[in-house]
Amino acid sequence: MDEQRPLTVAIIPARGGSKQVPRKNLQPVGGVPLVERAVRTATAASGIDLVVVSTDDDEIATVAAAAGARVIRRPAELAGDTATSESAILHALDELEAQGERVEIVAFLQATSPFIPSDALATAVDEVRADRADSVFSAQETYGFLWREDADGSAVAINHDAAHRPRRQDREPHHLETGAFYVFRADGFRESRHRFFGRIRIAAVPEWTAIEIDDADQLSVARVLATLHEAPQPIPVRAVVTDFDGVHTDDTAIIDADGGERVRVSREDGMGVALLRRAGVPLLILSTEVNPVVRARADKLRVPVLHGLDDKETALRDWAQENDVPLAEIAYLGNDVNDLSAMRIVGWPVAVANAHPLVIEAARVVLRRRGGEGAVRELIERVLSS
Repeated sequence: MDEQRPLTVAIIPARGGSKQVPRKNLQPVGGVPLVERAVRTATAASGIDLVVVSTDDDEIATVAAAAGARVIRRPAELAGDTATSESAILHALDELEAQGERVEIVAFLQATSPFIPSDALATAVDEVRADRADSVFSAQETYGFLWREDADGSAVAINHDAAHRPRRQDREPHHLETGAFYVFRADGFRESRHRFFGRIRIAAVPEWTAIEIDDADQLSVARVLATLHEAPQPIPVRAVVTDFDGVHTDDTAIIDADGGERVRVSREDGMGVALLRRAGVPLLILSTEVNPVVRARADKLRVPVLHGLDDKETALRDWAQENDVPLAEIAYLGNDVNDLSAMRIVGWPVAVANAHPLVIEAARVVLRRRGGEGAVRELIERVLSS
């Protein structure tokens, strides 16, 4: 019987605890939990044979397995705040060996780096496999002038002569380690117990991908970057439910002398609703407002509306049951905190681009368009594309 071929294994340490961002590795960016994003990236990189997630957490294990990773349960002593990534990788290698796997190359990915380029990761793997390097790490090119402060607070130049300011094109670039991924030989790692050893090379990645999530502000920035840089994905649902003010409108109103209210809507949204109706996908408007303008717009769009609601969640549950549509197969589009209860019970909570921060945090998808400026049309196009 032939000896088993040695593997290139991606190992993603993802413990359950986190001080700065609770449940950090499960936080969604672009609608996808961070640990799942890392699994997808590793799976998409050519040259990687097996993707492993090392975790102490049941929910992370479930998400990772559903994404296609093999889960290795990490003991508590290797999952605390002081535990190193190296210890988790060594433990995973030991477990794989006990399962009969031969690991030749390790790709160590950080789930807290949400934008790891699969092609750069694959190139790093190829560098090690082709014996051009023993260790490769991701880094961004920088021409920044670096400084440090000495003991008395004075600024001291590090990578340049402070008295000489050459043009960018005349400077040698430096590389800033991103922390996103490291690829190395398994035997060299076991011997050195460190991610850097032997012949070390750089895998250059675009600057915008270099964000690493350590706090809530960085998480917010990552979510914005996802909407700017990632191609919109289809939204496979059987029904669409939306709020009205701030979704179909720009959340402003004109009041006339008699107290009548006028709002601004998008004709694009109207065409989108017509396309959705022709496709046979139900749409419902839920609104807390008691205003004739809501009913008038719904009648114009020829869609049902429930308005004057104090409890959107109950109303949505009842509508879904009456129409035999599972909540998991509904997209709900909202913009403000009164939408949160409804968003939490559907499979696809969606936010307009200018939604309240709590709504954006709760959303699986954040649209590129603002309320009243084609957001409904954008959602509908993604539903129909599925």
